[in-house]
Amino acid sequence: MTVLRLACLVIALLIVPIPGAAAEPIAWRGWSADLFDKAKAQKRFVLLDLEAVWCHWCHVMEEITYRHPEVVKLIRESYIPVRVDQDANPDLGSRYADFGWPATVVFDAGGTEIVKIPGFIPPLRMASILYAITKDPSPDPSVRHAPEFETSASTFLSKAQRAHILDIYEKVYDTKHGGWGKHLKFLHPDSLDYAFDRVRAGDTHFEKRARASLDAALALIDEEWGGIYQYSHERDWSAPHYEKIMWFQSQSLRIYAQAYALFGEDRYLKAARGIAGYLATFLLSPEGAFHASQDADVDKETEGKTFYAMTAAERRSFGRMPGIDRNLYARENGWAVLGLVALYNVTQDRKLLETALTAARWVRANRSLPGGGFRHGAADRGGPFLGDTLAMGRAALDLYGATGNRQWLQVAAEAGDFIAATFKNADGGFITSKTAPAQTGVFLKPFLNVDENIRLAHFANLLNRIHGAERYRAMAEHTMRYLTSDAIANLRRFLIGVMSADEALAVEPAHITIVGRKDDPKAQALHAEARRLPIHYRRLDWWDKREGPLPNPDVEYPEFETAVAFACANQICSLPVFEPAGLSVAVERMMRQRVIRREAAISETASGQAASNR
Repeated sequence: MTVLRLACLVIALLIVPIPGAAAEPIAWRGWSADLFDKAKAQKRFVLLDLEAVWCHWCHVMEEITYRHPEVVKLIRESYIPVRVDQDANPDLGSRYADFGWPATVVFDAGGTEIVKIPGFIPPLRMASILYAITKDPSPDPSVRHAPEFETSASTFLSKAQRAHILDIYEKVYDTKHGGWGKHLKFLHPDSLDYAFDRVRAGDTHFEKRARASLDAALALIDEEWGGIYQYSHERDWSAPHYEKIMWFQSQSLRIYAQAYALFGEDRYLKAARGIAGYLATFLLSPEGAFHASQDADVDKETEGKTFYAMTAAERRSFGRMPGIDRNLYARENGWAVLGLVALYNVTQDRKLLETALTAARWVRANRSLPGGGFRHGAADRGGPFLGDTLAMGRAALDLYGATGNRQWLQVAAEAGDFIAATFKNADGGFITSKTAPAQTGVFLKPFLNVDENIRLAHFANLLNRIHGAERYRAMAEHTMRYLTSDAIANLRRFLIGVMSADEALAVEPAHITIVGRKDDPKAQALHAEARRLPIHYRRLDWWDKREGPLPNPDVEYPEFETAVAFACANQICSLPVFEPAGLSVAVERMMRQRVIRREAAISETASGQAASNR
């Protein structure tokens, strides 16, 4: 912060009155294409308030900060106030997601960021910031731009990058309270996925950490209604933030379902069923699709801490409950399907699958775009957005594994093709939105979200393994050339998902094929057992010869008069398995035969790079 800015801040603190009577409401407007044209014409700054329907501190900031007379006065004099629901606007939500909600961003009239501030801002501090900007609008140190990256020559992490990522992964684990993260505590899906992989390989160190984290996170489960709260702001998991957001519901549902398959602990199954029950009871719409989230609070008089301390009966008698965001977004429904299918796979509860299928069909009927993509909501401001097509593509891929229905593999393939045609960034990776929120300032540069690209790398790689088309492998590699660039891989942040994507690209998934008619009870029993196995990274095919060749016919299977299963690796398969009980042994044996191709690929890349430099 400049000396002038600091001086202005001190002056502002002296002139701002103590909070008193509320001022006239601020005339918020939405984001629009002509926003910065208006800012230039009016010689004003743009104040962006990124909020969420479910966000407790957003409500507090509205009631306290944005009703303060001096804050209102400063905004009216020098700012265009813009309020955006980040869930409804994924281009802006993804760009500023690392700041948490509310996020406050101030731009000059040319679209240059001046300040970016996460979380609740008290009135006095807000007034001082707004006043100081009018005197010195130079960018504040809070403005950290995305690192410039040069496309990596390799699709794989180097040994040094892998060591860096693992070092952070180890350091941020809380040995006292469990969970990855030293401040906010939540169930981190990438961290658990990586730990589960190590557990399957027999690593007791990771088993202890995974179990400790899963057990600790049970404190975030609503014992009365089910569902999981977003996070705890205390390290011991004792202080939940009570919002219930679809991302956390779906990922926690998936993680606890897989934990039950891996460890066989009933408490993990109870947690998963509780989340699924919450989704079906509170977030499922009459149309059969899922609403986006539930608020933390009932209103400003009854906050979540008070309401969620009540029993179910007390909540009913109270007569009101935290509001539900009733938007039906493609992205959130894709996430919901993913979690429900994971629980169906380990329980064989047909109702879970039917609920997932109904939601997926509704999205296809109501959110589809030409070419295989999906729009976000009923009336999007921008887009299309990568997150919607990616979430629905991955959901379709999981539905193919759960049902053997090739229609869902086709939906996934079309989603992959839409992503490649719409969001590909020439220098590596994939952008968040086809259209930028504005055509000035920071918005002139394409924006790539790291977490979205991690999920895309996993999706494209698995799509290639199951479908067989090399264009999906190319998509995965293009994504990894962004994620393995030094600018990204060397960040001081959680990137264990990049490590998992690297390992998935290097080795085939567990490959199981059921050969038999889909109306044959024996084939159905073999397929159910294959779904139940505690293996997240897998390719599960069901070959009913009446449907013609498999989509990826890279293995030839012998003919039998009865239904059989095969476990394969490197296009070599086990002996036929006739009974479900024998499948897990065959799969484990073949998984040990898989070849890891990372080091050879890195050596080939390095040799080719050296040759091109000569």
